[in-house]
Parts: sequence; C-alpha cells; structure tokens
Amino acid sequence: MSNQQIESEITISPKAVAEIKRIMEENKIPEEFGLRVGVKGGGCSGFTYSLGFDPESKEGDSIIEQDGIKLFIDGKSLFYLAGTNLYFSDGLNGKGFEFNNPNATSTCGCGDSFNV
Repeated sequence: MSNQQIESEITISPKAVAEIKRIMEENKIPEEFGLRVGVKGGGCSGFTYSLGFDPESKEGDSIIEQDGIKLFIDGKSLFYLAGTNLYFSDGLNGKGFEFNNPNATSTCGCGDSFNV
C-alpha cells in the first residue's frame, strides 16, 4: 500500500482524543484500528461529515497520528477538511463530535452539514 504520512492538517482536541479512546476501549476496538474521517455529499448544506473505525488505511489515504490516535482520510475528503479541528462536546446543547472547519462557508442549523 502506498499511503502517505502527512503533517497534521487536522487536529483533534484532547477531549475528543479521550472520547475516541473511550469508545475504542468500550467497544473492544483494537488499538491498531484508525478513525476514518470523511466528507460525503448530502445534508441540507451540501456535504456531511462521516466518522467510523477501519482496521487499516486504504490506498491513497493520508494518515495523521496524534496522541495515539490514527486518522485515515481519503484525498477528496482531505481537500475539504484541511485545517479542521475535531472537538468533542458534552455540554447542555448535546453530546457528540463537532468539526470546526475553516473551509466551510456555511453550515446548517444543526452543524452536521456544510458548504464550501
């Protein structure tokens, strides 16, 4: 596989790192798995974010490692996600992962989709 290792163009907050590790441990996901972060068409603003665990990277993926977490990102998604910060919120407005994406020109009210 010809994966490329890149500097961290996507950052993960310490709280998000802790939550990812908690989810992996709770679901007995092996530590060699990576978190696939992606963008797909859809949602009320044009694109939606996707998160899921993969056992290995795919050809053409960029791999970002931070605090013991591996992110797998395909080239198309990286184009839209470069510079993004992944956070985890457990406040009064709900619990979940949030993307602070500097490339998004607009987002929907729920924050789950965006446009560039």
